[in-house]
Amino acid sequence: MTAFKANKREFLKVSGAGVALALSAHAPQSRAQAKAATDVHSQVVSEGWQFRQAGATKWLSATVPGTVHTDLLDNKRIDDPFYRTNERNQQWIDKLDWEYRTTINIDAQTLSHNHVELHFDGLDTYADVYVNNVLVLSADNMFLEWTIDVKEHVRVGDNALRIYFHSPIRKGLAALEDHGYLLPSPNDQSENGGMGDKRVGMFTRKAGYHYGWDWGPRFVTSGIWRPVKLRAWSGVQITDLHIIQDSLTDKVAKLRGVFEVEADRPGPALIEISSPTHKAIQVRTEVELRAGVNRLEASFEIKNPKRWWTNGLGEAFLYTLSGRVVTPSGVKDERVVKTGLRTVRIVQEPDAQGTSFYVELNGVPVFMKGANYIPNDSFLPRVTKAVYDKVVTSALDTHMNMLRVWGGGVYEDPYFYELCDQKGILVWQDFMFACAMYPGDEAFLENVRKEAVHNVKRLRNHACIALWCGNNEIDVAWQHDVPNGGWGWKPNYTPDQQKALTRAYDAIFHEVLAQAVATHDPKCFYWPSSPIASWDGKTGVVHSDVKAQKQAGDIHYWDVWWGQKPFSEYRTAVGRFMSEYGFQSFPEFRTVQAYTVPEDHDIFSEVMKAHQRSSIGNGTIRNYMERDYKIPKDFQQFLYVGQVLQAEGIKVAMETHRVRMPYCMGSLFWQINDCWPVASWSSIDYFGRWKAQQYYARRAFAPVLVSPVLNGDKVDISVVSDRLTDTNATLSVRVMDFSGKVATSHTQEIRLKANQSGVVFSAAVSALLGGLAPDGALLSVKLKRGKDVLSENVLYFQPVKNLTLPEPQIALKVKALGGGELAVGLTSPVLVKDLYLYLATHDARLSDNYFDLLPGETAYVRVKPQSTLTAADLEGDLKLMHMAQVRSA
Repeated sequence: MTAFKANKREFLKVSGAGVALALSAHAPQSRAQAKAATDVHSQVVSEGWQFRQAGATKWLSATVPGTVHTDLLDNKRIDDPFYRTNERNQQWIDKLDWEYRTTINIDAQTLSHNHVELHFDGLDTYADVYVNNVLVLSADNMFLEWTIDVKEHVRVGDNALRIYFHSPIRKGLAALEDHGYLLPSPNDQSENGGMGDKRVGMFTRKAGYHYGWDWGPRFVTSGIWRPVKLRAWSGVQITDLHIIQDSLTDKVAKLRGVFEVEADRPGPALIEISSPTHKAIQVRTEVELRAGVNRLEASFEIKNPKRWWTNGLGEAFLYTLSGRVVTPSGVKDERVVKTGLRTVRIVQEPDAQGTSFYVELNGVPVFMKGANYIPNDSFLPRVTKAVYDKVVTSALDTHMNMLRVWGGGVYEDPYFYELCDQKGILVWQDFMFACAMYPGDEAFLENVRKEAVHNVKRLRNHACIALWCGNNEIDVAWQHDVPNGGWGWKPNYTPDQQKALTRAYDAIFHEVLAQAVATHDPKCFYWPSSPIASWDGKTGVVHSDVKAQKQAGDIHYWDVWWGQKPFSEYRTAVGRFMSEYGFQSFPEFRTVQAYTVPEDHDIFSEVMKAHQRSSIGNGTIRNYMERDYKIPKDFQQFLYVGQVLQAEGIKVAMETHRVRMPYCMGSLFWQINDCWPVASWSSIDYFGRWKAQQYYARRAFAPVLVSPVLNGDKVDISVVSDRLTDTNATLSVRVMDFSGKVATSHTQEIRLKANQSGVVFSAAVSALLGGLAPDGALLSVKLKRGKDVLSENVLYFQPVKNLTLPEPQIALKVKALGGGELAVGLTSPVLVKDLYLYLATHDARLSDNYFDLLPGETAYVRVKPQSTLTAADLEGDLKLMHMAQVRSA
């Protein structure tokens, strides 16, 4: 049972910041009212929840927020859904209806308010809400928040709250029958769900990946997936506060606070905007309220404003702004907004090579370095703040400045966007549509319109939001105006059906979503689909084509992986903005152990194939591995080599994209995270453990990059700088054998131009080798400023499988640094190729990993264990792996 009592407080505390905002003192107030920063009272309804299968007699304990699957797991009614092949025997859950209930105790003071509301931050998905057995709400969209005034249905004392969740599969099947024919949705794993070819996810406004994807399982969830609140208020309440930046210069920012205020009755009021941290920000405006919803504005200025910058370019400075409404009777409400001041443009200007596509931040062209981001769990309520912290901090530590919230997941939790605001990570925000065609009936379009308006308004104050994108890959898949274009969907439909599907597409992505952005966040860029080359603002689109002579828009490049093309293709298949590309790997051995038993440790075992959802998955990894590496006999070594394979391949893409700036101005690999333990394209596995690719990304995305490339019979070395000022540096090139004997060397002073790239050194391979055999030589290049190494890189002249690698003798020393951090020093008289450090029984964050330890050099790796370890503990738990250990199958 949840007890709810009115509680007037002296201060309104800003969530997560601990900032107390004093009340304004000018308005007439009663003594009781003077104690509260707001007369809107809210409490989370999180206790006493139970659930059951609809029609069952026994109720079980439930966690809210939560899902049916996780509640069944907590009650030991199902086994771990992620373990081995347990997913297969849990597909019955989504075919049933489920009920949740609790009791809310309401006191007389709460009930005395004019409004007593239930607010649901998220219901997944088809939910009927009953209060004291009266139906008060029927919800049908996972991505909406729902508010219903229940004052007439509640009483002093205990009140019954019950939520009936209809099976999303049954609802989907009914919608499919009404629609009359199947719609394309190749990632919907209907067969795994025992439904044959009846793919129904596109009919429901729910996370697409719940129905399965080529990296995720099929768990079609139901439940109260975000918090439930009971709110009571009288007089006035602020339902929205939008901070609009009208202009921004170094001298002044001109802003407007646009309030949405709901009022019980007409009359005068005062709206205010102030800041607890910037006392000069203070504006008060007298307004006249009407009964109902009011849109009110207050203009203000900030002198000498501090701008918000992305990671690596400056401080991601945020202003805390408080908006208040006060009536003459002293009734009041307050809304706190944190926002950053910046200008963001997506620049598309014709040039000799096509049309540009880049992010301009505060007047500066910025190369976007980052990744695509998916939900962190199949069961979303399990994603804690610590999980969000780990992912976003990993992006920060890897020099990323953009994450793309992909359209088959969810509009993320507020905390995710707060972190991106704080860390200087821009967000490419998809609407939640991906890789499918959708219905176009009026009810569906209206549901989509409400969803779009709600989420644009919810996110528009965040400095991190760079653009809105209508969908993922639907334009490239459908290509209605190209008879044989797309992914082969159109031949399955009659001409009339094709026209109907195209009309639905245009209505959703060229009208409804575009209008939502234009109306509610007009300064934000809208892009109807990713990838496309261009859009005329109506229904005219030029489709994305990486083979086009002149490039525009963004590119998803998948000929590496799906097309089986070599990694070297990344050097030629380059567009103006690379918003997707990737390659798979397995997670590390400890992660694999979490979902397997020893007899599963073969990549073609039933369990390993079940934790691989790409149709060409494990065999493709092996195929690519054979090209450049020895195929290991040992399973754990196979996982290790697979991670190096992924990292080396994506390194080619990341470095090429940066070297090609300003022609190419974005590199977002697929994908940074996982929703379950699996072989996938991720750079960080489900448990938050960095794969080799994440360490490689840290080097490839560093502010300054030196990149050597073998081009036939010569080597070209390029440098790239994201810095906004020129930098003097020393380029050092050495070619040596694997024992450290230097054959040739070259040193030159260079000037790194601000925000530019260029080739700074070229030489013939034969001259560089100086008589060394290619299978026993490497090129080491370093870019230094004084003693500081800005960037370093290593190039080999043969594939790894052809290298004559020596057996190293690694000297290792561990030292405690304080604060729970330790350092590991490593040295070897000969080359150690792809040195991998891991802890056998602990988790830790390492400053570097999967690197080449050059002969005679010492590498220092900082280690931050998740639990306290002494130097002796770490030395005993630390294990090493490298390429010379790999033995062929």
